[in-house]
Amino acid sequence: MIDRYIKAACEEARYKQLDDGTWFAEIPGFDGVWANGGNVEFCRQELIEVLEEWIMLKTRSGDPLPVVHGVDINIKEVSAA
Repeated sequence: MIDRYIKAACEEARYKQLDDGTWFAEIPGFDGVWANGGNVEFCRQELIEVLEEWIMLKTRSGDPLPVVHGVDINIKEVSAA
């Protein structure tokens, strides 16, 4: 499920080549998730690592995660029966 979420989020990523030839990427709606790399592939790999860490931090803090392409990995409380 987390792999599907990461893949869906990365489909929304925006990449841009900077004046110095490096690449910058960010995912709209995922504040603080961005990466920079010497080529687009390295930048993409860095973006995935940052996203994975961001997901862990948000989950640990109990903060809600955005739903992406219908993929929702938010932890839901289950009431005891």
